[in-house]
Amino acid sequence: MRTPHVVAVMGVAGTGKTTIGPLLAARLGVPYAEGDDFHPQANIAKMTAGTPLDDDDRWPWLDAIGTWAHGRAGLGGVVSCSALKRSYRDRLRAVAPDLVFVHLAGDRALIEDRMTQRQGHFMPTALLDSQYATLQPLQEDEAGVVVEVTGSPEEISRRAMEALTALPEPAA
Repeated sequence: MRTPHVVAVMGVAGTGKTTIGPLLAARLGVPYAEGDDFHPQANIAKMTAGTPLDDDDRWPWLDAIGTWAHGRAGLGGVVSCSALKRSYRDRLRAVAPDLVFVHLAGDRALIEDRMTQRQGHFMPTALLDSQYATLQPLQEDEAGVVVEVTGSPEEISRRAMEALTALPEPAA
């Protein structure tokens, strides 16, 4: 029997983490956690005002997500988390060593278009450039897959699922 992965769906704002995450969790038969829910209110207020977070803002948020992921080890789960820098992913893995990443990647123009169409989200399009400037793609020694965000959410989640099944099974 295959042990379910604990997966962090990562990428810049607007790539569809909140859309793809629950679809992927449903395909895997595991719970989904929305990464934005782990932010303290001060972080949300800062981003709503158009101010990018700094690393000091992010550490407690990443620690909370890592703790959730660690608690799902051996059980599986999916959490959304931008995890743009290698150091952020390293911090998550320090708490949840078997965490794997699904990097949702796409053309900047497509992502900007998606961001302008969504409603009720605190992340303004003005911060997209800072997100791309911060992004450090997954490296070869990091457990994870890159999935392009073209097509429907169902197609994207199917591709993510197929890519995940090719990864080695997590440690028991």
